[in-house]
Amino acid sequence: MLEIKELHSRAELQQFVDFPFELYKNNAYWVGPIRKEEVDTLDWDKNPVFQNALGRYFLAYKHGKIVGRIAALINWIEVEEIKKAKVRFGWFDVIDDIEVSRALLQKVAEVGREHQLEFIEGPVGFSNLDKAGMLVDGYEELNTMITLYNYPYYSQHLEKLGFQKLAQWVEYEIQITDFEQSPEKVKKFSQIIMDRYELQLLDFTTTEQLLPYVDQMFVLLGQTYDRLQTFVPVQPYQIEYYKERYFRYIHPEFIKCIADKDDRLIAFAITMPSFSKALKKMNGKLFPFGFLHLLWARYRIKKASFYLIGVHPDFQNKGVTAIIFNEIQKLLNKYNISVVETNPELEENEAIQKLWRNYTNRQHKKRATYTAPVDSF
Repeated sequence: MLEIKELHSRAELQQFVDFPFELYKNNAYWVGPIRKEEVDTLDWDKNPVFQNALGRYFLAYKHGKIVGRIAALINWIEVEEIKKAKVRFGWFDVIDDIEVSRALLQKVAEVGREHQLEFIEGPVGFSNLDKAGMLVDGYEELNTMITLYNYPYYSQHLEKLGFQKLAQWVEYEIQITDFEQSPEKVKKFSQIIMDRYELQLLDFTTTEQLLPYVDQMFVLLGQTYDRLQTFVPVQPYQIEYYKERYFRYIHPEFIKCIADKDDRLIAFAITMPSFSKALKKMNGKLFPFGFLHLLWARYRIKKASFYLIGVHPDFQNKGVTAIIFNEIQKLLNKYNISVVETNPELEENEAIQKLWRNYTNRQHKKRATYTAPVDSF
């Protein structure tokens, strides 16, 4: 017998977070989050996003065993200010049983109907800074700390239940050669753009040097992505939360910023050492020894991952991304890093993909979000 239970306590949230660790315990490619951080993200009293969001969580049980989970999310800024009558779903994990998926998604639809919302969309988080997009290709690749992993049957369930693909993203793995052997046209183009627009590079060696620019980065992030259909402005109190959560992982040297002649930030890129293998070994636990794996990954870097790129609208499609990647290549050479993974980028983002074609690359993952009318459940 299938039973769906709504969660109301932090102890139950722990069960919610632990479930995928059991579901994927024999999977070589799933990389789990740090469990405590994940519980804090979902905790109604811990995450400041609940000042403007609703989160309801459900577990599915069969014969007393957990067989699925889902979060029904409403971002009130999106609904009330942007006027999108959308209930989000995220933290969706399930055994290969379409009836479990149906029952969980029905709960999301019920939440949507309670608030007179019209459609369901997911998998997404509370905002654009949360993990989003169901993996639809690349199941034999480790996920990064900022992306989702799922079994192939997830998308099959959604499509059988009437969901349609909404947005699609691609990810690339790029081979990094010695800077002297890197594409000459990228280096020349980078210098031309720097000179033409009188731009300057900002390099950091300490977190203290970086912090004065962090708020500008979040403003720039909003300006970069505010045209996306999924965009919801990140609130100031959320910025503080994300700074506290993620900046411990960031090596200051791995942030590259570009300013104009008036010291106005016009572009930035955050690259991080790949923590995937370290997180895999940790199995979601910082203590007693899990944090040592993170430290090792931070200073014994073999592979890197793009986390975020922001470019002011006035400088988009003007070659600024070439400057960013040119500088990142120098940095990666310094640390003898030969591979970098891109963050998910929209499939139609030809400008950035044109840049990757200058390097040996492979598109190794693809993901999508799905949508369906609330009344279809």
